Amino acid sequence: MEFLSDYGLFLLKTITMVGALVIVLAVIASISMRNRHRTDGELVVKRLNDDIEDFKTTLEEALLDEHEYKQLQKKREKEEKEKAKADKKRTRDGLESSEVKKRVFVLDFNGDVKASEVDLLRHEITAVLTEADKDDEIVLRLESPGGMVHTYGLAASQLKRIRDKGIQLTICVDEVAASGGYMMACLGNKIVAAPFALIGSIGVLAQIPNFSRLLKKHDVDYELFTAGEYKRTVTMFGRNTAKAREKFQSDLEETHELFRQHVQKFRPRLDVNAVANGDVWYGQQALELRLIDEIGTSDDYIVNACAKADVYSIRYEYRKSLQEKLGVGVQAAIEKATTTILGRIQQQNISKS
Repeated sequence: MEFLSDYGLFLLKTITMVGALVIVLAVIASISMRNRHRTDGELVVKRLNDDIEDFKTTLEEALLDEHEYKQLQKKREKEEKEKAKADKKRTRDGLESSEVKKRVFVLDFNGDVKASEVDLLRHEITAVLTEADKDDEIVLRLESPGGMVHTYGLAASQLKRIRDKGIQLTICVDEVAASGGYMMACLGNKIVAAPFALIGSIGVLAQIPNFSRLLKKHDVDYELFTAGEYKRTVTMFGRNTAKAREKFQSDLEETHELFRQHVQKFRPRLDVNAVANGDVWYGQQALELRLIDEIGTSDDYIVNACAKADVYSIRYEYRKSLQEKLGVGVQAAIEKATTTILGRIQQQNISKS
């Protein structure tokens, strides 16, 4: 009994501590979100070729013996000197350097229901378009199951800015580009998807619970006042009429038709009537239906690009405010406390056995 009492007291203290930390974290996160629009950001640029070269060098150093590694280094240094000498001669002769390469700019978009990263995407695209030309390429690593029509419509419009500039846009999908995700993906001049990535869902969905019978059962009246026949059609708390349902369904059908037209415009070789039924397909099936153009992963595409182009990762990041920095600290403290709790419980179980 004494053990159970001590264990219960320990558990109660722990729950109280964790609960307090969660509340603090929630308050900090709330303040941070309210202040987000005033937080400055910065563009982070990273040359991905360097990562590939570092991987290769690290493996060579580990796999080759000291003599072989030194010989390889000497060979490369000699090749670099010869190349620099040749470029210098070409410059003297008024010719372009042999080192002039195509540039590839890699962006990332991880979509949630609200397409929250559209604010980052618009900054990234604006930045890249100040430098990119028609000989360059922009690659978007896209992952999204879709969400709100207007926010994904805005995200798609950001990608159209690239198309309007005549710059090659390649969309890479490793896991999913469905619904609003595919609304964005179809803007690509080329869509590359992994074999088991989910593609499609060209449809529109709306789910609204209705509590009118529950309110009526408990004698609760719900009154809705509007000016304009269609200011509100179906509601969550009032009784929905047949006319309201018909108007709501009509709006969904209209949105679906706009979605169909959007896909058809940017994927003219696609039989939209065959795929605009809300269904999704795996990558290989999507290729056969012409929803995508190529099977492959974003990793392979970028590694191959590094072999013949200068590849840069472009990411716009908000500078963390004091509240956000504190939030990260609190989150780490919660994770540590949780780990400690699990460790002590495990120790108690061991001692009981």
